[in-house]
Amino acid sequence: MYDVVIVGCGPVGALLANLLGQANVSVLVLERDTEIHPLPRAVHFDGEVMRVFQATGLAQAVQSVARPTSSGMHFVNAQGETLMVRRGVEGPGLHDWANNWYFNQPALDAVLREGLARFSSVTLHVDCEAVALTPGPGSVQVDARDRSTGEICTYHGRYVVGCDGARSCMREAMATTQLDLGLHQPWLVLDLLCHEGSPRVEALPRHTVQHCNPARPRTRVYIDGHRHRFELMLMPGDSEAEIQQPENFWPLVSDLLQPEDAEVERVAVYTFHSLVAEQWRADRLFLAGDSCHQTPPFLGQGLCAGIRDAANLWWKLVRVIRGEASPELLDSYGTERIAHVREFIELAVSIGAVIQATDSDAPATRDAQLLSGAPQLFDFPQPQLGEGIHTSQSWPVASTFGQPRMPGGRLLDDITEHRFALIGTAPCLAAMDGRARAACEMCDVMVLDAPPVVLDWLRRQHAIAVLLRPDNYIFGLAEEMDELCALLETLPQQLKAMSPFASLFPGSRASQGLTS
Repeated sequence: MYDVVIVGCGPVGALLANLLGQANVSVLVLERDTEIHPLPRAVHFDGEVMRVFQATGLAQAVQSVARPTSSGMHFVNAQGETLMVRRGVEGPGLHDWANNWYFNQPALDAVLREGLARFSSVTLHVDCEAVALTPGPGSVQVDARDRSTGEICTYHGRYVVGCDGARSCMREAMATTQLDLGLHQPWLVLDLLCHEGSPRVEALPRHTVQHCNPARPRTRVYIDGHRHRFELMLMPGDSEAEIQQPENFWPLVSDLLQPEDAEVERVAVYTFHSLVAEQWRADRLFLAGDSCHQTPPFLGQGLCAGIRDAANLWWKLVRVIRGEASPELLDSYGTERIAHVREFIELAVSIGAVIQATDSDAPATRDAQLLSGAPQLFDFPQPQLGEGIHTSQSWPVASTFGQPRMPGGRLLDDITEHRFALIGTAPCLAAMDGRARAACEMCDVMVLDAPPVVLDWLRRQHAIAVLLRPDNYIFGLAEEMDELCALLETLPQQLKAMSPFASLFPGSRASQGLTS
């Protein structure tokens, strides 16, 4: 019996297995392919995702295969005029990591898969695909076929997580429907290995450019020293088969590169979708990554969304498996993540409408609006989680908290080791009563004096303390001591801790929640 069976060892499944392995949870990972997929797919992640890699102890290894950049993304019209800019961040961003990273996915997959070897509690079976799931009263039976021999092996897991991609068999097994957010557009994806020293290659800008050209919308991404990606929207009358031929796709990028400038690593047609599964949990079955959401790539947030899924689900599974929380805690996974990922997908769809404007009047109207002043600047959103394990206060509660340097120069996460953390002013922490301290002990909350940068942040929030979750999202804020006590009493109630904790506080404000 395994604690968790993960179906799929792409970056989301491998990341989840690393996080669970660090907690000494027994994990079986089933991967249908024998080798890591050799061609690039995702190419970007953000600073929050790098912070999750830090949580796995693999940040240094990931740094060796990824390129940080402070540049953003520029949206230009057919005349080369800048319409919008997704801003970059100079130096360390909110999470004390560069806010944008570009990478070659096979190299990242290798780092994450090699990380699994650190944990005796994690088993990886490749060339093995799940073919049947049979839920039982205390576990799920997983029948898996060895693809080389045809032999069927049976495993049991307390929980099963499907990280098996857009064509997810797990999603089919759960019979969940998908919410369609409206974008389905085929694009040609062209990955090039460019020759260093070529004048045309050297002349390419080192930031991503969205060419909002109604004749053919196009994206160009600089990935690393020699890798560049072009994405070209298919237009009416295009043949998917014909556009993938060199004599047809090279002319579409000839204003920037010629065939002698690069070798073609991959050419393929993909349909960019905007979909969200409406059910992410069915008792002991869960979905994560592309199996439960698909986003157009216009924000570079597809992989990021899957990594956030894993980070959200990981700490909840650990608490439940250890008997520190009720299985009801796991209900919050879908409710929190669906609302969060929808905001990113809906923004990507709206940006896609800007890029893909090809109707006769739409591009001219768009340009007139966006060129009426300075180019519009925007950042990655920081949305709130949906209903779940946090107080019902307004933003920034239920959004991600930055990673400050603590006294001595250590990063916050290296100190908390992804426990709950209460960070407050020295006077408020000194004034905590016995009930508040008991709540901290019961729920394994680390109590920390706020360093100057957090004190400044608390003042801006008119608060004396902030309570953080293990995934670095804000559980709640307290503006005064009564609120701090109520906040700490609320935590075990929300975790539905399997303990006599509630009897310690009969009639407490915790049972009523914490209001803003």
